[in-house]
Parts: sequence; structure tokens; C-alpha cells
Amino acid sequence: MTDRAESVESVEQLAVVWRAMVLDRDAGADVRDLPGIAVRWADCRFAFWNCVTLTDVGTDAALLGRRLGQATDIMRAKKHQGFLWVFEDLLDDEARPALETAAERAGLQYAFAGTGMAGDLLPIPEPDHPDLTFVRVTTDEHLRAYADLNSRGYGFPLETGRDGLAGSARWKNEVHAYLGLRDGVPVTCAGTVEAAGRLFVVLVATHPQWQRRGYGEAVTRKALYEGARATGLTRATLHATAAGAPVYPRIGFEPNSPIHFYGLRD
Repeated sequence: MTDRAESVESVEQLAVVWRAMVLDRDAGADVRDLPGIAVRWADCRFAFWNCVTLTDVGTDAALLGRRLGQATDIMRAKKHQGFLWVFEDLLDDEARPALETAAERAGLQYAFAGTGMAGDLLPIPEPDHPDLTFVRVTTDEHLRAYADLNSRGYGFPLETGRDGLAGSARWKNEVHAYLGLRDGVPVTCAGTVEAAGRLFVVLVATHPQWQRRGYGEAVTRKALYEGARATGLTRATLHATAAGAPVYPRIGFEPNSPIHFYGLRD
């Protein structure tokens, strides 16, 4: 794929996966594909399930300003906070340097950075780690532990992660979600889910006490291995935070578009 094609793939994967995740959280969620904007908004406390994404390809500076204003209006109408995702490589050369100023003018503030990644890397060898045993998420207790690891890993209150995942049948049956246990205690987690012919990696997190030990990489490999074995898929995609981005090239992922996350300015 060309660089632009992989960036288009990345935003399309977000739209496909988040549609399913948001509707799993709330069957009445705001899921719309508008001109140049994809809305995937559960309006819950788990901010990752409250998402607006710009989808135009080759966006110029004038169109960027209009889309940011439209996205801000959508976000202001919601009860709970969420994020606008902007895939930098979908902007033209004029719009990229104008993004920060245009976002501020629209009433947005920068939240954090990310990177889209993809690779034709499956299957991979069955992983192991000397400190960990792996358990698939199949019970409410497992799912609560998965939610709590995401809350701790991303600095959310525990109730926030639980509000996003508690009670989900999809996460216990359709997502290849795994916990990594150290001495029987969950310390890391990762999931993969089939999405339009790819295996998408979702919600990887490690307890802050146990980071930088290779646990996140190990459990991600486990989720990829089991997902590929179940589906036969050979291509995988993901969206990495800046903290997680160094892990995934070691597995075989290649970066494509930088992603800019914005929230509403107070």
C-alpha cells in the first residue's frame, strides 16, 4: 500500500471497530457517517468510546476549519467528554501546519498523540513470557479486571473503564481479549477483533507498577496469535499511543499516519 492508502485504511478501521464497540456499549448510541465526519459516540464515562473522526482525504485548510467547527458542535451537544481523532496524513500540505491554530479557533485543545500502524505479519509464533500466564476474558470478573487495567494504565478512575466494558457479551465472546497474570494477578491485557478483513488490536494496557517489562508486548502477541488462529487473517492494524508506539514494530507493525487527539477546551 501507499502511505496515503494505509492512512485511509487506518481511519476506516477505526470507523468499523468503533461502530461495533460503541453499539455494544449502547444500542442507541450516536453512530453516523456524515460528509467528512464519522461519529461513534456512546456518551459514556469511558472517553475512548466517545469518538469523532475526520474522514475527508486530501483536506485543505479551508475545509479543515469547517470540519473542526462541525466536530466541535457535535462534541458540545454530548453529556460526556470524548475525543476528536485527526489523522494527519489525510490532510494536504497546506492544512497540516494550520491544524493547531484551526483546532484552537474551533474551541478544541490538544490531548495526546498517537500513530496508526499496520502489517501483513500473521500468523506469528505462539508467545510466552517467563513471568506471565495468559487467560482469555470469558467472565464478568475477567472483564472487570480488563477494564481496571485500562483505567489504571490510562489514568482513569476505575469506574470509568468499568462503564465502558462492564456487562459486554461481545468482549467475552467475539473479542480475542486476554489477561496476562503474574502470580495469578492480572497485570496486563490486550484484545484483537476481526474488522473488514483485518485483525484489529484494541485496548492494550499494563498496570503502571509492571510496565517496561515486556508484558504489553507479550499479551499483544497472545491476542494476535489467538485471533489469527481463529480467523485465518494475515493483516493486522492498530492505533498506538505515544507510550505504546515503540512496542509494536518489534512485533512487525509499521507506522503510517500520525494521529492527533483533541478534546473540548474548558
